[in-house]
Amino acid sequence: MSRRRRPLPEHPVEVDVESLSHDGRGLGHVDGKAVFIDGALAGERVSARYTRLQRHYDEARVLEVLRAAPERTPPRCPHFGVCGGCRLQHLAGDAQVRFKQGILQDVLARLGKVAPENWLAPLAGGPWGYRRKARLGVRFVRKKGRVLVGFRERGTSLVTDLTRCDILHPDCGAQLPAIAAALQDLGIRERVPQVELAIGEGPAVLVFRVLERPSPGDVARLERLAAETGLHVYLQEGGIETIRPLPRQEVTLRYTLPHHGVHIDFEPADFTQVNLELNRLMVDQALALLDPQPDERVLDLFCGLGNFTLPLARRAAGVLGIEADSGLVARARRNAERNHLANARFEVADLYGEAALSSWPQQGRFEKALLDPPRTGALEVLGWLPRLGVERLVYVSCYPATLARDADRLVHGLGYRLVAAGAMDMFPHTAHIEAMALFERAGPHRAPAHGAA
Repeated sequence: MSRRRRPLPEHPVEVDVESLSHDGRGLGHVDGKAVFIDGALAGERVSARYTRLQRHYDEARVLEVLRAAPERTPPRCPHFGVCGGCRLQHLAGDAQVRFKQGILQDVLARLGKVAPENWLAPLAGGPWGYRRKARLGVRFVRKKGRVLVGFRERGTSLVTDLTRCDILHPDCGAQLPAIAAALQDLGIRERVPQVELAIGEGPAVLVFRVLERPSPGDVARLERLAAETGLHVYLQEGGIETIRPLPRQEVTLRYTLPHHGVHIDFEPADFTQVNLELNRLMVDQALALLDPQPDERVLDLFCGLGNFTLPLARRAAGVLGIEADSGLVARARRNAERNHLANARFEVADLYGEAALSSWPQQGRFEKALLDPPRTGALEVLGWLPRLGVERLVYVSCYPATLARDADRLVHGLGYRLVAAGAMDMFPHTAHIEAMALFERAGPHRAPAHGAA
């Protein structure tokens, strides 16, 4: 029998906010019970209204800030507080970066029981117009009589009624009304659930997911959208293998890593980092920390298109990239050829499968390695690193909790030291945290890592 939901208190409550939670909400206590408050910052006193009552904690949202934190700043976006694309626009940019570094420090200590010998200065770039990859919801709302295009509303599956988006690249973020108007005119407007954005350094591509084949009139309307906005329109009628450009819309998507003389071509659905400026800083830092030498071989696990593999190949004797997605591997090989890097090899392998891992010793010795796993981390492959001779390892993480878990294994189980770590602000104005860590096999004291503070 389900428990009856308790009615929410009718009156607001005043709360002193003690800290920020990992998801960017203010944390306070009312009568000894924790309350997570959307829109509150550490050190503030706020008036808040309850939105949900739980057994061990409650949830609320700010009605009024009674005592503001010095880091509070006016949100730039008129949709802030409704749209789920951002949660931290009311926190100053430098304070956002400090918050993320603090979360990384807490997670490493609490979950991994480790602390780096040196803290890397956080990596941060421009806070606006940075998103070059995004998935936007599309919904025709009958009550409003029009199509909405945007991120989901905070805490719901509804699509935010966006008039602009300042975190999207301007080529798209300023064109949301034009995109919505074009969809409004389609005969299949109720059969378009989402649109994906993909931008390199040149043209911007919009991939419209369609659940029904568009009519010639629909195609003509989308072609007119492309002509009016400069965006290139692709359609996706099924899986990613069905993505195709409209006539005269196909373009080459590409980004460069200028400090390493590398350019990387990609397809609209390929995984690439959303923030090109931060990605360049990240690659620069990873290579500085790993410091590959002309006589060394490097292993790049979860290599994708070769974002790290190809720059590494400019400096090392050879680099082997391993990736489970055969399409990404095929395009990584083509990127190596286009960049004239014969010493970069790529193989397809399930990095979570024992059968694939057992053949690695046949690949020979690798002095250094780079790991850039998904949120699930890289626990399954860690035990092979010392067997392959890896003395230095750079771990790039998109989820601090699995980085901490894997750091625990590396340090307390496999004989590595956590030499340095630092946060990376890949997604400004959100609570999402990326990080980079440097590990070395325990042994004689070495000089501090490059860039360590």
